[in-house]
Amino acid sequence: MINYLLFGLFAATLLGVAKYHKHALRIAATGLCLVLITRLATGFDLAHHLGHEWKTIVNLGGLLIGFSVLANYFERSNLPEKLTEVLPGGRLGAFLLLLLVAVLSAVLDNIAAALIGGAAAITLFKRKVHIGYLAAIVAASNAGGAGSVVGDTTTTMIWIAGYSPFDVMEAGIGAAVALCFFGFFASRQQHALQPLVKATHATPAVDFAQVGIVLLILVGAIVTNVVWELPAAGVWGAILVGGLLRKPDWRVVPGAAVGAMFLLSLVMSASMMPVESLPPANAGTTFGLGIVSAFFDNIPLTALALKQGGYDWGFVAYAVGYGGSMLWFGSSAGVAISGLFTEAKSAKNWIVSGWHVAVGYVLGFGVMLLLLGWHPHPGKNAAGQGEHGAPVVAQPEEGHPASSLPIK
Repeated sequence: MINYLLFGLFAATLLGVAKYHKHALRIAATGLCLVLITRLATGFDLAHHLGHEWKTIVNLGGLLIGFSVLANYFERSNLPEKLTEVLPGGRLGAFLLLLLVAVLSAVLDNIAAALIGGAAAITLFKRKVHIGYLAAIVAASNAGGAGSVVGDTTTTMIWIAGYSPFDVMEAGIGAAVALCFFGFFASRQQHALQPLVKATHATPAVDFAQVGIVLLILVGAIVTNVVWELPAAGVWGAILVGGLLRKPDWRVVPGAAVGAMFLLSLVMSASMMPVESLPPANAGTTFGLGIVSAFFDNIPLTALALKQGGYDWGFVAYAVGYGGSMLWFGSSAGVAISGLFTEAKSAKNWIVSGWHVAVGYVLGFGVMLLLLGWHPHPGKNAAGQGEHGAPVVAQPEEGHPASSLPIK
């Protein structure tokens, strides 16, 4: 009975956010309080739980706010104006910007890639950006990381569990199909609202100091992620150092903090759900994981799939990596974009205007099945070796999945 109550509270929270998006933070925070109270009534050890989840909280909050500062540096560098000289005008230019976001996300954090794309869109389209195109920017950032073990936390989890990076790379096929589909329609939407017009006059000189700060922040995130699994520490360290050259615009922080608190409320609520198993591993279950990930944090879903075993990990990487794009609060990249464009905080408008993102998910999954077929990978053997002989990192304690990994 308690389990049903917990899931009911979480579902009510998500429905409330979808319907009353202007009060998203209050609804998410209230839902978290109710879930926590219900959990504590069952003898839940909150201190033990937070001991496993603190890195997730610190990284997610720090990255969302820090990358908003990064996006502002990028916008002030005048580099987006230079893109008007490089990118072609019209629909092709809008499509190529989405492709650029996807490529950046394959090697960088998807939050950073989405915010860089959003900052560029502000300049390139004179702040008139279609919600369908905003959904496409988020989808491009999530699709780009789906086939790379360094592009998304969920794919990194699969890698360190002992599976080959080549298994994950299969997700790139579905991501490419989805990108071509939603990119075509989103570019048409954006062109109809506000075309990308090439500059007819000399653009301002690029402030390479601010570009350098952007790169410093990204490098800081990568280094501290590898060394301490705390990319947020590297981001804020770089911001403080970069501030000696160019002062950050702290006015972007309050809005980003609201988005961070909102997403943290949902993630913490999701982490306390009594999810102990998934349905039998097959293509249908994996397809459903992608849809569920638009509502439910994809990190515990991936951890459960790894624990259960028997999945084709290329399909899992695509489903959980890309699936969250179907709602604005379904991924941290979507929440970050909504901090730049408050009009994106509408589940109805996101679904209606960004319909091509959901259809792209179905098409990408279908093409993967047609070309690759479903080939589940054996579980880890008793010697502690993965399928390809890679050493297996100890899995997170049950009930606290992936707590030592940064959120993407």
